[in-house]
Amino acid sequence: MSRNFAAWPLILALALLSLPLVIMYAFVFIDSFTNSPPGSMIPDEFTLEHWQFLIDPSIAGNVWSATLNTLIFACSIGAIVVSLSSMGGYALSRLNMPFRQFFLAGIMVMHAFPSVTLIIGVFLVLQFIGLYDTLIGVVFVKASLMLPFGIWIMKGFYDTVPWEIEMAGVQDGASRFTVWRRLILPQVKPGLIALVVFSFLDAWGEYVLPRILAPTADYRVLSVYLERVSQKDSITYDFNLFKAVGLYYTLPVIILFIIFQNRLMNIFSGGTKG
Repeated sequence: MSRNFAAWPLILALALLSLPLVIMYAFVFIDSFTNSPPGSMIPDEFTLEHWQFLIDPSIAGNVWSATLNTLIFACSIGAIVVSLSSMGGYALSRLNMPFRQFFLAGIMVMHAFPSVTLIIGVFLVLQFIGLYDTLIGVVFVKASLMLPFGIWIMKGFYDTVPWEIEMAGVQDGASRFTVWRRLILPQVKPGLIALVVFSFLDAWGEYVLPRILAPTADYRVLSVYLERVSQKDSITYDFNLFKAVGLYYTLPVIILFIIFQNRLMNIFSGGTKG
């Protein structure tokens, strides 16, 4: 009982710090379904007109095309990062590779560079190989930038798996690949789920790379779509429409985070070994 009372000041402080965010999201939600008189913050009528962009492309463009592009982009990133990180992390954790420590340090250095600092070099490479202004080019760039983080995290999870499990499979005559696929991967399943969700959410919120490396409307993702809606210099700028599009863009992220929040915490608890 005394421990619960001791936690109340911390809970109260966290609640007060979170209150502005809760109020902000509440206003975004309410304003997207209501209209308010000029100069008033209190809505006076319920309306769905701010959500007509879902069925009328003439309002703000084709949101479903942008949603499909974003879904393809995020799912591709998740699949590439998880598949390559699961193999790379296992190799670094279990195999006696030359220059292993140097390679691990290089991975962390690669992850330390912000993507915006590499834009010029990435742009030139994509131009050279003919993948500039294509969605697949942006997928490859984003996945390569996330791979160092994924490999390091998966190595930490593999380090927690006892060697006895692997040795038992090898002694029974299974190949190294079979041992990895059937015995080791199930042991790190929480890490795989957490990494795929984290990769998906990170790709879903990416703006800089799609905006610069795939600027045409054919490959527009929701982050770029939202930026186009928020052109405040326009005379017909509709702030409530911007809120509705922003809420539509944010809802999948909130839902996924609520469902997988415990899994996401596993990333930082499992990937700590060096």
